[in-house]
Amino acid sequence: MSKRTSIGSWAYTIGPYASNPIDFETVCRKLKALGFDGVELGGFPPHPNPGNPNGSDEGWPGAMPTKEQRAELKAQMADYGMAFSGLAANLWGEKLINTDDSTKYVAEFKRNSEFCKDIGIQGVRVDCVQPPTIIREIDYNTAMERVVKAWKQCADIAADNGQYVMWEFEPGFAFNKPSDVVRIHDAVDKPNFGLQYDTCHGQMVGVNGSRQEGEKEVFASQLDLIKMLDGRINHIHLIDSDNKCHKTAEGEDETSSHPPFGEGILNFDEIVPALVKAARCPHDWWTIDLCFWPDAWVATEKCKTALDGLIAKYGA
Repeated sequence: MSKRTSIGSWAYTIGPYASNPIDFETVCRKLKALGFDGVELGGFPPHPNPGNPNGSDEGWPGAMPTKEQRAELKAQMADYGMAFSGLAANLWGEKLINTDDSTKYVAEFKRNSEFCKDIGIQGVRVDCVQPPTIIREIDYNTAMERVVKAWKQCADIAADNGQYVMWEFEPGFAFNKPSDVVRIHDAVDKPNFGLQYDTCHGQMVGVNGSRQEGEKEVFASQLDLIKMLDGRINHIHLIDSDNKCHKTAEGEDETSSHPPFGEGILNFDEIVPALVKAARCPHDWWTIDLCFWPDAWVATEKCKTALDGLIAKYGA
């Protein structure tokens, strides 16, 4: 069976698009016209989301707190002939590492998981929320214990709703060394908990060691990192890398830059077969991620063509 294609909707709502986001209906219509099978939902305004994590949904764009609203969204996607490949849950306003009480984080994850159940999403994305520098303030072992404890609970919630959890490790968040990734995955130790492997993040984390605290932990190529993560990957994002990070408004490195296919240095004819061999995905989605790319809307068609080519070679 050939892979199904999707793209992260957040590419059109944050970063360069934050002041002029592209509405969800327009996104879906364009993706359908380009031949995408689905969309990976950024579950935060202005696109569909479970609602305001901090109070009233009034004035919160895209809020869908009721089952009726969610049923309408599910029907709308069916009308498009499309599906959801996953959810990037809006957990960034919560505390995870810098608190010994993750109750609110877990509660918000549960709300996102229930939203996913209602609209037919099987995979829920998480990350470490706080930046790598948090380890300067919180003891390393304490920080890791907090993450593991919370994610064990999240994995159980997701399992009850028939879902899997994918942790997207990346330069912009804590525990971005390969050994950290393996250690946390092993400690969570839940069958529905795995790693979301983004080829751009794989380059920046595994080869460049971007934003790693202390001594860098890197490999000669992504192939070594992928081999290290064999059997742990449950979700795949494909996009190029130019060995650079996206910059904050202050000019500081934030996270991977996500340039379109062909505008970076990655050899996908090496990387994709290795990923196919190493991944254990409970689904057939391959997803494009153009997060923070200035011309994501324009680049979408080019990226879809490139992804189709990779599927033709390696996605059967």
